[in-house]
Amino acid sequence: MRTRYKILEDNNLYFITCTIVAWIPVFTNKKYANIITEALSFYRSKEKLKLFAYVVMDNHIHLIISSNDTVSLMKNFKSFTASELLKTVGADNKDWLLNQFSYYKKRYKNESKYQVWQEGFHPKMITDPEILRQKIEYIHNNPVKRGMVIKPEDWVYSSAKNYLYGDGFVEVDLIEL
Repeated sequence: MRTRYKILEDNNLYFITCTIVAWIPVFTNKKYANIITEALSFYRSKEKLKLFAYVVMDNHIHLIISSNDTVSLMKNFKSFTASELLKTVGADNKDWLLNQFSYYKKRYKNESKYQVWQEGFHPKMITDPEILRQKIEYIHNNPVKRGMVIKPEDWVYSSAKNYLYGDGFVEVDLIEL
């Protein structure tokens, strides 16, 4: 996983972005988006991921997380979700999508026939409460800005409802804003 961004210290808050190769809109299918939310729930309950905010968009995800080994956690998360997506896409006979994952795979990636995620996860450490508030608002307003919903809490695949109502699609570790 190549990235010019570095994890400076584990157990800090990081704003993370993971993008599907070539910005293919994979998560327009609820079944595929649910792979991401189920993985977030699993990693939160079993792998000590602290998940403070998230949004699953059509072709990327944003997270605010903390972990005692952020690099390994994100590597495992992306590997697992890619594998599950490929299995599900194959079972759904979405050959056109598999062809896209094959076509956009980096040439030097010899261990796989496909590439689901772009390399890296672009961690940006959050050290200031105001920056944290801005990042959470950015995450929650992403679907509104893209014209997908009118209000942030209307987007199912977001932690906006957690912050507004205390309950959402995926449980998160709420932060007082």
